[in-house]
Amino acid sequence: MPARRNPTARQVRLGTELRRLREAAGLKATEAAALLGVNSVQMSQIESGIAGVSEQRLRRLAANYACSDEALIDALVAIATDRRRGWWEEYRGVLPAAYQDLAELDHHARFRKDVAVIHVPGLLQTEEYARALFAYMNPEFPDDEVGLRVEHRMRRRVVIDGPDPIPYETVIHEAVLRIRVAGRAASRAQLDRILAVSEADHVTVQVIPFALDDFAGAGSTMVHLGGAVPRLDTVVRDAPHGTAFVDSEAQLEHFRKLFLRVREAALPPERSRDLIHRLMKEL
Repeated sequence: MPARRNPTARQVRLGTELRRLREAAGLKATEAAALLGVNSVQMSQIESGIAGVSEQRLRRLAANYACSDEALIDALVAIATDRRRGWWEEYRGVLPAAYQDLAELDHHARFRKDVAVIHVPGLLQTEEYARALFAYMNPEFPDDEVGLRVEHRMRRRVVIDGPDPIPYETVIHEAVLRIRVAGRAASRAQLDRILAVSEADHVTVQVIPFALDDFAGAGSTMVHLGGAVPRLDTVVRDAPHGTAFVDSEAQLEHFRKLFLRVREAALPPERSRDLIHRLMKEL
């Protein structure tokens, strides 16, 4: 297959998992390349996501790596053979690559779990809130640049608002709900949006109140996206210069435990809704 100039995060993840399987089998890249009849450069391109791999070749590698996890192999094949172009492709070359990567990960996720400590989670944001947020964080952007980002964010909401929603859990600190990113009316509308979405059967919203003792937070905003198998989960974290995608087994397990700890500390859903109602009355 021809080399890709800009592989997506999902394509890079496929290559990463193939490399991990090879390393677990104790094989060198040159040895794996020989199994496919390619050279070491081509093997490196496959493992970096720059080049694709066919189902036949992928299954051949898995067999030679002695991988017996059929669910994982099938999930990797699904990534390797996926040729569909999602709505996010319309923004390729227009918005930074991370925007498309996040939308694609959302689309393929089996579930999503958020921890929000500064801003309302993107999937719950109203258009006015998102516009005020993007304009504030990027004051040099013209209106059309802000508008593109807002449009993209609103379209991402399909994964919980659309006809085939995924299970969604979010834990939001009270500070997030009190920060007025926009004016009073916009803040009230934003809280109302959260309340409305929280009533859906597939959505769980819990709040960490200021009054809670012994709560040190989650470090920063966290998004946990469920893969076809747990090994293919991805955690997304805010980084100083962009977005960080976390996928090592040890880190994934750490963030799974961290989310459980944060969720257990939060108010249950009904009491969380009561708190949001009280905050609305204060505006």
